Amino acid sequence: MAIYPKLILDALEKVRYPGNGKNLVELGMVEDDIRIDGNKVSFSLIFDKPTDPFIKSVVKAAEQAVLTFADPSIDIRGNIAVKTRQAAAPKADSNPLPGVKNIIGIASGKGGVGKSTVAANLAVALAQEGYRVGLLDADIFGPSVPKIFGVEDEPIYMHNVDGRDLIIPIEKFGVKILSIGFLVDKNSAVLWRGSMASNALKQLIEQADWGELDYFLIDMPPGTSDIHLTLVQTLGITGAVIVSTPQEIALADARKGISMFTGDKVNVPVLGIVENMAWFTPESHPDERYYIFGNGGAVRMAEEAGIELLAQIPLVAAVGEHNDAGSPIAAGDSLTAQAFVHLARNVIDAVARRNATLPPTRHVNVTRK
Repeated sequence: MAIYPKLILDALEKVRYPGNGKNLVELGMVEDDIRIDGNKVSFSLIFDKPTDPFIKSVVKAAEQAVLTFADPSIDIRGNIAVKTRQAAAPKADSNPLPGVKNIIGIASGKGGVGKSTVAANLAVALAQEGYRVGLLDADIFGPSVPKIFGVEDEPIYMHNVDGRDLIIPIEKFGVKILSIGFLVDKNSAVLWRGSMASNALKQLIEQADWGELDYFLIDMPPGTSDIHLTLVQTLGITGAVIVSTPQEIALADARKGISMFTGDKVNVPVLGIVENMAWFTPESHPDERYYIFGNGGAVRMAEEAGIELLAQIPLVAAVGEHNDAGSPIAAGDSLTAQAFVHLARNVIDAVARRNATLPPTRHVNVTRK
């Protein structure tokens, strides 16, 4: 089969730019430099700016379109160059979120303790209390917030604000939401090096239209990693909320999380501890409690560390059912929903005390030896 430029352009017309839904040819993103050397095809794609968050996904989609709609034997992988119409603009403000009053990291020492569930329901509960709330899913390798909010398949768009093209967060239950899960295939693993993940996360923070917010919650990945360093280097985090279960193995990792935030290099205040899955309560017998993961371990840890216990959240089957249905349980009026309302009010009080006694937050300069 003969390969010619029009065949390549026809294939690229099948690729739509996620920012506005128009195809690459229509947008003038295909440079007039298509070269065909036997079976090898190369050309350039033009983006408006070097920090465009969709560069990698668009290049990959263009490669696949050429193979699918032109000829599967074409040598195209790695042959698409990226050009930009403008250089990266210098930062006018060292604070990437000037309209945000309080930034709260939701963290845990280990996975599987329900951190994302707590973050999502806390965000909804704060919104229902009348506050302007944003939620960033920073768990790059295991984003679950889109599933919890039922927005996995929502398209992401951009608009221009004061001369800058910004990503528009999805809004549901009164919460503005962004997640790396919106930019990758939900059925595929994200195989990125730490630097790539950190850069993607910074784009979701700095190149999104978060607007004016009272509380900006960050669902951090479990453990301690480059992502945590990126966050404290990029943002002045008001405080951290540590999520744990009553199990000793979870508590041991939670202590490491507390140590990371309160250490000399990071020095982010810990607002308090949430004991998730504190006990199991059958929905048909709401007065019964079964301590299947131990009794009060996070309560004792809070007392030992001199940190406030913000809430004990019971293990109820309906929480998982609501997550699967894309409707956080805090959006309702059940007893479990009230537990998250209680948590939200305690977080509000903890933030107010922290702001009354400590200076405004700044991002952290972390150096490695």
